[in-house]
Amino acid sequence: MIFSKSYCPYCNKVKELFRSMRVEYYALELDVTDDGPSIQQVLAELTNQRTVPNVFVNGIHIGGCDATYKAYQDGSLQKLLGDSKDVEPYDYDLIIIGGGSGGLACSKEAATLGKKVMVLDYVVPTPLGTSWGLGGTCVNVGCIPKKLMHQAALLGQALQDSRKYGWQYEEQVKHNWEVMVEAIQNYIGSLNWGYRVSLREKSVTYLNSYGEFIEPHKIKATNRKGQVTYHTAETFVLATGERPRYLGIPGDKEYCITSDDLFSLPYCPGKTLVVGASYVALECAGFLAGLGLDVTVMVRSILLRGFDQEMAEKVGAHMETHGVKFIKKFVPVQVEQLEEGMPGRLKVTAKSTEGPEIHEGEYNTVLIAVGRDACTRNIGLDTIGVKINEKNGKVPVNDEEQTNVPYVYAIGDILEGKLELTPVAIQAGKLLARRLYGGSSTKCDYINVPTTVFTPLEYGCCGLPEEKAIEEYGKQNLEVYHSLFWPLEWTVPGRDNNTCYAKIICNKRDNNRVIGFHVLGPNAGEVTQGFAAAIKCGLTKELLDETIGIHPTCGEVFTTMDITKASGQDISQRGC
Repeated sequence: MIFSKSYCPYCNKVKELFRSMRVEYYALELDVTDDGPSIQQVLAELTNQRTVPNVFVNGIHIGGCDATYKAYQDGSLQKLLGDSKDVEPYDYDLIIIGGGSGGLACSKEAATLGKKVMVLDYVVPTPLGTSWGLGGTCVNVGCIPKKLMHQAALLGQALQDSRKYGWQYEEQVKHNWEVMVEAIQNYIGSLNWGYRVSLREKSVTYLNSYGEFIEPHKIKATNRKGQVTYHTAETFVLATGERPRYLGIPGDKEYCITSDDLFSLPYCPGKTLVVGASYVALECAGFLAGLGLDVTVMVRSILLRGFDQEMAEKVGAHMETHGVKFIKKFVPVQVEQLEEGMPGRLKVTAKSTEGPEIHEGEYNTVLIAVGRDACTRNIGLDTIGVKINEKNGKVPVNDEEQTNVPYVYAIGDILEGKLELTPVAIQAGKLLARRLYGGSSTKCDYINVPTTVFTPLEYGCCGLPEEKAIEEYGKQNLEVYHSLFWPLEWTVPGRDNNTCYAKIICNKRDNNRVIGFHVLGPNAGEVTQGFAAAIKCGLTKELLDETIGIHPTCGEVFTTMDITKASGQDISQRGC
């Protein structure tokens, strides 16, 4: 029984909760009932609660909106409702749709806490037919193969450097794409198998099936053979991730590839056009060029949108110096096949974003990397009322990853306004399971998360880009320290002096606390990871100055910065 008022959003929220739980209820709307005021007065005397909603279950007073939701989250509401014969038991405590890093982490944590868990994972093949195993984007077509191909490119550079260090070899050095892909795919296959074993050890039910909501708390699971099963659960977690976006032009899906296809491509891509300026685009362009291929990047506007633009421009400049060509302010309008093959030959027609100019070029492979879309539109969310951003498919959630439907949560790349990073999804998944089933109250912290772009010259960052820092704090309240540096390892082979770059952004009104950390150089991810912990602890410029550096390392530069951008002083390398 819900004593309610028809216009009250909190009353509507409680009604939605009971609807989502498939529980019938009666709501007495006090604002449209003749004796509503007198009823509310009696309720106040009876319950000492003067507001609505005022909820009773099986004759027991629960309270208002917050009290009802608290009872739902700690399970006491379900226990009260469980006394009713109308409530059927669910097949599972938790069903997770999506077997990527976040979904797997959440499932295993929930199972460890004694819950009955199911994971559904299904990879819809790309237009070229590429598919993969359990583990999600990161393991199969993202971080893992990307970093390994990046390493292959770095080894090529190391071979060039080695002669200056005294290594002598006569044999002509060349790269074998097929050998590299086979080795990487073998490693990924071992990870796929490991995830399946891990789920089995945790007694998590795994289905290689496509999950779709057909009614509240119930999904339809369809496997590759078209066989259908139905499953119910008390709670669901959406962890479906994202897939690459296509251009929507003639020939894109027929003749182009995305990162979903690249890492298992059975032949060397040859002369390649990379369309896009995202981190995926630049990373792929970088390692393809590092393997000796002819690579061109077509950029619509700016590089690395959302990242610090000074760093982004330096990334692009370094790539250009090392052979990657850029076509700026152009977008493709058509891709035609000139010749079949592995690879074949393609003609790309592009149009200027600033005028009528047309550009045409021939390539063996066209790689599209213009962004990703959330995999949320075809899983029946509209059937159960889960709201999504219609523009990009992202899912709005509260600070506990809960959607507008109380029994449905979401984690990972599909969250609106959150970081699209594998470790973030893993952390959010674990903490969500602990809150749901372990009595924890710890929430995922999405602030000051470190990340690295694995371009030929790696870019690591944590905190705010300079543009965002100015927007939030005002330029007058910031101090920006920066320095070029020359890694000792690069001195003997004579590589790229005054290219590596370090920058920290400090808030002058908060004891010069570091709010932005940026480094462009070798092993940037390793450097950034260490400083990220310090930033979480409130790192200040003074503390950096008091820290003794490890000599000679790249990270040492952050302990010796004494030049601000406003000073206009020369920041060229000042020592080893």
